Amino acid sequence: MSDLLRLATAGSVDDGKSTLVGRLLYDTKSVLADQIDAVTRASVDKGLDTPDLSLLVDGLRAEREQGITIDVAYRYFATPKRSFVLADTPGHVQYTRNTVSGASTAQLVILLVDARKGVISQTRKHAAVLALLGVPKLVLAVNKIDLVEDPATVFADISREFNALTSSLGWAAEDVLEIPVSALHGDNVAVRSENTPYYDGPTLIEHLESVPVDAEPHRVGLRFPVQYVIRPRTAEFPDYRGYAGQVAAGAVRPGDEVVVLPSGIRTTVTRIDTADGELDSAHAGRSVTLLLEDDVDISRGDTIASPQDAPEPIGDFEATVCWLAEKPLRPGARLQLKHGTRTTQAIVGAIVERFDEQELTTEQSPETLELNEIGKISVRVADPIVADDYRVNRHTGSFLLIDPAGGNTLAAGLVGDAIAAIELGQPV
Repeated sequence: MSDLLRLATAGSVDDGKSTLVGRLLYDTKSVLADQIDAVTRASVDKGLDTPDLSLLVDGLRAEREQGITIDVAYRYFATPKRSFVLADTPGHVQYTRNTVSGASTAQLVILLVDARKGVISQTRKHAAVLALLGVPKLVLAVNKIDLVEDPATVFADISREFNALTSSLGWAAEDVLEIPVSALHGDNVAVRSENTPYYDGPTLIEHLESVPVDAEPHRVGLRFPVQYVIRPRTAEFPDYRGYAGQVAAGAVRPGDEVVVLPSGIRTTVTRIDTADGELDSAHAGRSVTLLLEDDVDISRGDTIASPQDAPEPIGDFEATVCWLAEKPLRPGARLQLKHGTRTTQAIVGAIVERFDEQELTTEQSPETLELNEIGKISVRVADPIVADDYRVNRHTGSFLLIDPAGGNTLAAGLVGDAIAAIELGQPV
């Protein structure tokens, strides 16, 4: 079991995400005493009898005044059993792009619903986006369970509807858990509540501490996008040539045969350097410098991979995208595509289909993709990219589409047909 879990929250407006995150920070003693004092004073000023824990995470004054969260905030907390990196995403439908950003690297997502409202359209949208992103594990936190008259029946009904939804989106039953909680009072967050005798599962923190999450659920061989070529040219290191970057997948050791893509030249790793000295091996997530046996022409944007399963560089491909810009996407758009450490010119050939996340259906050949809409497009790039299908590896299968004029991110993209995988009910 990994000692680090990357998770995110998602849900509709006023479902209590900020309060839940504040409760997690508070119950794991991850906030300082002066922060608690400040929140207590602010809560008293608002006329509240108990501390408003959402103030621990809603840092912007304008957000506090409006009572909403409008950006992605990353929080860090820990228990004796595990450390956590949490992305707290906004609930407004127009900020779906933030949900995509926050959940793109998450190993588990806590999706909140208000017990009084149940599964609503925004819940379905978030679940569909999370399925597209290949999030391995999902928790449904049925919040404000203390505010309904028949909590046992309400919880059972919501769980049943949500299980039908997640099953249709491809999640296995063992990868989804529903928990009745009250973020305000702490019921079933860190402490098991006596107010929910109908529930005999773990608390939220118990589940987060124990859920088995593979840091690399779809294993492939080495993928090492080259970020920088190091040539000191000093008297001490006259012939040093190292290739710096972060291992995106797999592992590498001195003596391993590798292939440089897109050129296809093969060579052998002779050394792995870091600022702290040499390593015997480096795994996914580790930033290192690789030294190779042969003097190979390698530059930023190239990929060093294991020859056994090296992907073919692609210049034309289909991809699933979530459009994030106000101006709609139209066929023929000339953009920039950023994949790993490579940025290249790209043309959108066609919008193949648009995905309806409510009905789990598609519309063929739409004229545009509007803000927050999800669709499948065809893309041609000027320089081939070394990519895996997103559902094989999330790191090497994702990319961004960028406005070449202003540099703004226009879309988050997934190489391959993630929509078809959902429609067919394949496992995420």
